[in-house]
Amino acid sequence: MSASETTHGSESITGAFGTIHHGDTSSRRGLRSRLLTLLAILGPGIIVMVGDNDAGGVSTYAQAGQDFGYSLLWTLPLLIPVLIVNQEMVVRLGAVTGVGHGRLIRERYGRFWGGVAVGDLFVLNFLTIATEFIGVSLALSYFNVSPYISVPIAGVVLIAMTTSGSFRRWERFMFLFIFANLLVIPLAILSHPKAGQVANHLVLPGVRGGVTSNAVLLIIAIVGTTVAPWQLFFQQSNIIDKKITPRWINYERVDTVIGSFITVVTATILVSVVAAAFMGTKLFVHYTDALGVAHGLKVHVGPWAGAFFAIILLNASIIGAAAVTLATTYAFGDVARTHLSLDKGWRDAMGFYGGFTALVVMAAGLVLIPGAPLGLITTAVQALAGLLLPLATVFLLLLCNDREVLGPWVNRPWLNAVATVIVAVLVVLSLILMVTTVFPHIDVVALTEWLAAGLAVILLGAGVIWLVRRRPPPPIVDRGVRSDWRMPPLNLLNRPELVGWRRVTLVGLAGYLVLSVILLVVKAFQIG
Repeated sequence: MSASETTHGSESITGAFGTIHHGDTSSRRGLRSRLLTLLAILGPGIIVMVGDNDAGGVSTYAQAGQDFGYSLLWTLPLLIPVLIVNQEMVVRLGAVTGVGHGRLIRERYGRFWGGVAVGDLFVLNFLTIATEFIGVSLALSYFNVSPYISVPIAGVVLIAMTTSGSFRRWERFMFLFIFANLLVIPLAILSHPKAGQVANHLVLPGVRGGVTSNAVLLIIAIVGTTVAPWQLFFQQSNIIDKKITPRWINYERVDTVIGSFITVVTATILVSVVAAAFMGTKLFVHYTDALGVAHGLKVHVGPWAGAFFAIILLNASIIGAAAVTLATTYAFGDVARTHLSLDKGWRDAMGFYGGFTALVVMAAGLVLIPGAPLGLITTAVQALAGLLLPLATVFLLLLCNDREVLGPWVNRPWLNAVATVIVAVLVVLSLILMVTTVFPHIDVVALTEWLAAGLAVILLGAGVIWLVRRRPPPPIVDRGVRSDWRMPPLNLLNRPELVGWRRVTLVGLAGYLVLSVILLVVKAFQIG
């Protein structure tokens, strides 16, 4: 057991739907008491998942439905285990360590990697926030509201709900926007997609019109818009902010699983709604943007359908902007070693709220600049997400195998095997996205086939090496002992030696980063 307890473990958990008081050690054996506990814990998992169905997500799902009908629905259920595995590791890191993701990377692997992780995240998140305001402007343009009115108002709403000085109040605001997502239900009723085709394409892989470069890139975009680096930073810090400790990990896991299903079900409905509305019309296979989808729904389904879609896009943009901006300010607080909490007022957390406000103002201002390259911003977000995803997921796997950090909570061998395959696939997908962004005329199908074959060989070789040199799994620790175990203070931990697979991993990451930067510079010169 750790010699000391981190700060966030000494306070009550105050959520949107309930409170768990500090020192509460009562058993939760009855269904009612477990449900009440779950209601108090609910928040970080659902918010991070729904936040990832942001403006970019809604636009991507709409494009999948308009250009490929129901045929890409099978990609969505595959994302559920990816989301759960990735974010479950984050849940353990947050609850057991009480330290944010950025600070853990910095303290365990040095200032260079901590600076790279947080610096790149800032650039990516800033551009992502800008795309959320693009979503706001498109959504309210449907109702003939000028971007010079809609974007500033959205920025004020974001700042007001985040700087209230109450975590519970902020979480309730977020759930209000989450409940607004229920508009997908009447939208589905109005467009009445064919249930048989939806069910068929959810389980049978296929691509309408055959596998093409556009189809491959859209599939990668679907994965990329659902798995993003900011999610790791956000949920870990939000768990700490809410004071969730190892005793409540199983409840937070349920929160995360619920969030992943909500995300995928919402995405499935959006793809199906747009497919049902546009298949057989002249707009089919002619996606322009989310505003074009709203107007198309108005023409082919009815005015209420267009209005509902525009509101869903607006809602997604605000949720996404709130979560991504907060993830960024959390990450900078980690590096600065400041204790951040939404329960603090302006006077006690001026730097925290000031950073949040500055990000919102700068991103909103960028979108309002006349002639701003909004299309280029969207492309840059995709490229940078491809660059950061391998870095974020590899460090996540390294940290979750660090016994100094997680003790009895480290990954089990089977979870490492699953997580390694998921991380490897994400790395390949991000590499394809990066290369095609810089070299748009490359044969994406051939590139995908070659990289998939190389990945299979590497994973097979790694599996053989692991079987030959495998170590005994960590001992199973009594549940009571695990629930009380906390990471000791970081300054008392021995840093991991950068030898063996750790050295190979970090050297590979460094090479990938250098290559990616070179490719992005080449692209920048081409654009110039």
